[in-house]
Amino acid sequence: MTDSWATFGTDLHVELRGSGLRSGLMDALREAVRTGRLTPGTRLPSSRSLAVDLGIARNTVADAYAELVAEGWLTALQGSGTRVARRAAPRKPQAGVVRARPPHRRPTYSLHAGTPDLASFPRAEWLKAARRALTAAPHEAFGYGDSRGRIELRTVLADYLARARGVYADPERIVICSGFVHGLMLMGKVLRQRRVREVAVESYGLDVHWNLLTEAGLRTPALPFDGLGSQTGELAALRAVGAVLMTPAHQFPMGVPLHPDRRAAAVDWARGSGGLILEDDYDGEFRYDRQPVGALQGLDPERVVYMGTASKSLAPGLRLAWMVLPEELVGEVIEAKGSVDWVSSALDQLTLAEFIASGAYDRHVRGMRLRYRRRRDQLVRVLAERAPDIRVSGIAAGLHAVLELPPGTEGSVIQAAAWQGLAVEGVSRFRHKDAPTGRDALVVGYATPADSGWAGALDALCRALP
Repeated sequence: MTDSWATFGTDLHVELRGSGLRSGLMDALREAVRTGRLTPGTRLPSSRSLAVDLGIARNTVADAYAELVAEGWLTALQGSGTRVARRAAPRKPQAGVVRARPPHRRPTYSLHAGTPDLASFPRAEWLKAARRALTAAPHEAFGYGDSRGRIELRTVLADYLARARGVYADPERIVICSGFVHGLMLMGKVLRQRRVREVAVESYGLDVHWNLLTEAGLRTPALPFDGLGSQTGELAALRAVGAVLMTPAHQFPMGVPLHPDRRAAAVDWARGSGGLILEDDYDGEFRYDRQPVGALQGLDPERVVYMGTASKSLAPGLRLAWMVLPEELVGEVIEAKGSVDWVSSALDQLTLAEFIASGAYDRHVRGMRLRYRRRRDQLVRVLAERAPDIRVSGIAAGLHAVLELPPGTEGSVIQAAAWQGLAVEGVSRFRHKDAPTGRDALVVGYATPADSGWAGALDALCRALP
């Protein structure tokens, strides 16, 4: 017959100390709590279970528990069992270990660019869409499915992108991926298999993107950059380049749209050379003082790979992005996806499809557009009042602004901001290693701070500026 205690309660490793069983148990439990091995709220075994495990009398364990409760080490509530008390118990440092003080304090505020207002994620509407999507989902949605992604999402995206971004999008040419980085990994692999040696990039951007291309075996020469955007006329001189990665609607981080002549020059180069344009439309929905700039893909769907994401419009944690591909690339990308597939949840895909189809996505984007514009206007107004010599640019769209600084001051301003408890990045952080040294500036994201901390973040920023 199986002993009843074998499956009763929870396990607890305790080494009894001293000669007395009760005092030894109490010392062992105090030490476990003091050093942090037993954390606040941890539920302990019942007195009966622990007594059986230790081979001692149940009353001995019950008495030890009762005394530790009286001392404040443990708590005992009806229906909740005996638990480690929620009290501040310093951990005992290991012998010989010297605890170094952290070199930097955690910033109170962050104005890093690239992150939306996560507190404004439409939880209630998303939950409604998830319930409707789950109710209507066919049984096969819970299987492995199509490598391109759920047809429901691809169909809805095709309509939305055509309407809102001017993209020529057929559902059969859309591939769902787990974020922009995943899509870029796939394209890096495809380009390398096509024997492409170089992918041109913009002089300013994200090193994580350049590094991914480099890891795929591709070199990344940088295009010259000025006030009209990347100088795409220089592509013809780069003989080994087979593709170019760009943010034409709203250059990241400099904030300018690519000039129409340069958009046309990029497409002409792609047509004439057989090259590809990788279009990163990372925040195309958010514009304020200008007419929307349509996607470059609309000029030539067979030479442009359009890459969009829900990371800025909703939240990066959804891990949902999409690629609209030239017809000749669909099979190659699907094959690449099979070997490096990060699967987006089918239920999340179905939820996003329902969210877009119901109109909730459009309502959310319009609401966030107003919110971000108010934030931007507050930033510009405060800077005009308190730092009138600082020129602000790149503010017609997006979630960040560029603050021009006097030459040679970028590093000292960032350090001064850190002393104010503010995390902010300089434009040099985004400059390609092959690009010439340019102007000093801050790249200030205004989407992230909570409303309660927004005024404090602005105040810290102004105190740090020269």
